[in-house]
Amino acid sequence: MLDIKLIRENPELVIEKLKLRGENTENIDKIKSLDEQRRSLLTKVESLKKIRNEASAEIGKLKAKRIDTTEKVEEMKKISDEIKSLDDEIKKLEEQIQDLLYYIPALPSDSCPIGNSPEDNVVIKVCGEEKQFDFKVKDHIELGELHDIIDFERGTKITGRGFPLYKGKGAILERALINFMLDTHIINGYEEVLTPVLVNRKSMEAAEKVPKFEYDMYRIEEDDLFAIPTAEVPIINIHRDEIFNEEELPKKYCGFTNCFRREAGSYGKETKGFLRVHQFNKVELINFCLPENSYREMENMLLNACRILDELKMYYRIVELCTADLGFAASKCYDLEVWSYAEKKWLEVSSISNCTDFQARRGMIRIKRGGGTGKQKIEFAHILNGSGLATSRLMVGLLEANQTSNGNIIIPEVLQKYTGFDVI
Repeated sequence: MLDIKLIRENPELVIEKLKLRGENTENIDKIKSLDEQRRSLLTKVESLKKIRNEASAEIGKLKAKRIDTTEKVEEMKKISDEIKSLDDEIKKLEEQIQDLLYYIPALPSDSCPIGNSPEDNVVIKVCGEEKQFDFKVKDHIELGELHDIIDFERGTKITGRGFPLYKGKGAILERALINFMLDTHIINGYEEVLTPVLVNRKSMEAAEKVPKFEYDMYRIEEDDLFAIPTAEVPIINIHRDEIFNEEELPKKYCGFTNCFRREAGSYGKETKGFLRVHQFNKVELINFCLPENSYREMENMLLNACRILDELKMYYRIVELCTADLGFAASKCYDLEVWSYAEKKWLEVSSISNCTDFQARRGMIRIKRGGGTGKQKIEFAHILNGSGLATSRLMVGLLEANQTSNGNIIIPEVLQKYTGFDVI
């Protein structure tokens, strides 16, 4: 969440940045007004506490002299009651401020391209070689049916639309992709974790998924647990309410999980096959780092994700999102998109986001600087997240790009040691 001090001291900057996102800014004035009321009451409480402390000291002296203190005690009781009443008002104001802050997104970085819609995103680089086919390419659904490796109809029967079933060599290929990605990221310095896929409300709040996006989540009402929309949620919460020593950072994790989303809104209007799913597999990258290093670490994370696509010999592009297309917690974001030869469009397979201290502030994830010098300083860590990668749309691009004229699928060389076969 945003720092209330920033809203208090520089509301014009906050409003200006939010407008670049296309956000309504009226809540900034509300927060500023509530914060002024809160600070006024705090000043009054401090004044009353001073009076109460002085009265307590005086009562002690009077009692020592065996002087009746009944009247003084009654006065002090009234002051104590007033302090309690004001404390209750302050608590309510703080809750109102917190509720409003939960719905205000991160401020975009100065380096973000300014824009009003996804059409204003900037293509940074196109990588790999576009293949040329001398036959009509099949889409991933046709290929899946031809080889009986992906069954969307039976997945729908088992659960509902958007829950795919992998079979035979399709299941092996999916597992191969996941293992290849994890092994590659471990080589690049990430520590693998295997996390729960159900998390509590505090974890979802720290990762800024609720309350704003609660409707998009699968929730177990009886236990108030959520199925994770991404491994970003549990991995961030490994260090919730903790303090790093600065020499521990950067701390980098990678983790595979199933991911669940009731509404795959970012997938647009497409509903065919893997183009819109409610359960998918993803390897997530998380980096806790020092604030001054976060944008450098972001570029490194981007390279780590690109390496997967390079080794798979995919045709893809790197896109920098404009201010209006940023995710809620992101101050800067790159998308990686692979080319679908059947759909003739780019498909997002990864987002690399720098959330600066936005999530760390919610999760109270901090850094202690200064060591044992006596000049210690506590500040919030910066947190980066990235898909490294999501497999569903990657599978679309992979199957389509590696098909032959008879419909067979050539397995990329880097995956063959994981699959045990070189063709489907």
